[in-house]
Amino acid sequence: MSTARSLNKVILIGNLTRNPVIRSTSNGAVVCTFGIATNATWKDSSGNLQERTEFHNVVAWNKLAEICAQILSTGMLVYIEGELRTRTWDDANGVRHYRTEVKIDDMKLLDDKGKKGVGVDAAKEAGENSSDDDEMMTESNNNNKSSSDDKSDEVVEESSKSDEGDDLF
Repeated sequence: MSTARSLNKVILIGNLTRNPVIRSTSNGAVVCTFGIATNATWKDSSGNLQERTEFHNVVAWNKLAEICAQILSTGMLVYIEGELRTRTWDDANGVRHYRTEVKIDDMKLLDDKGKKGVGVDAAKEAGENSSDDDEMMTESNNNNKSSSDDKSDEVVEESSKSDEGDDLF
C-alpha cells in the first residue's frame, strides 16, 4: 500500500510588471512583493497566432527579499522557483479577502538590464527554511485579521488596479 504524496512547486520565467516593494513585519522579518507576467502563444484551429498573458503575485522573505528589492525593476526577465501560498484576511468592513501568491525560495536574473550573473539560491545563501516563513505568514495573517485599524505592521498592501487591468496587490 502506497502513501499518497503531494507537491507544491512553481517555476516561472517572466517579466516584472511592477517594481519590488519591501516592508518589515512586526517581528522584524523582511518581505518583498512584486509581480511578474508570463506569456503563452499558440496557433488556433484556423492557424491564427494567439497569446495569453498571466499575472503572478510574488513574495520573497528575509535575505532573498532584500536582494530582490536591490536588483529587480519593472521589465526585467527573471526565473523564480517556489510554492503557491494563499493568504486570507478580513478588511475593516469584515469582508474576507484571498490572495494566492508565489512564495519564492530561488530567483535568478535572466536579463542584461540588471547586474549580470546575479542569482540567488536562498537555501544556500541565507540558510532559511520554510518553517520560518510559515511562522511569518501566520503572524502576517493574524495581524491582518485582528488589527484592521493598525496598518503599520501589515504585510498586505491595499488593493489597487494595475496597468495590466488585473487586481494585483
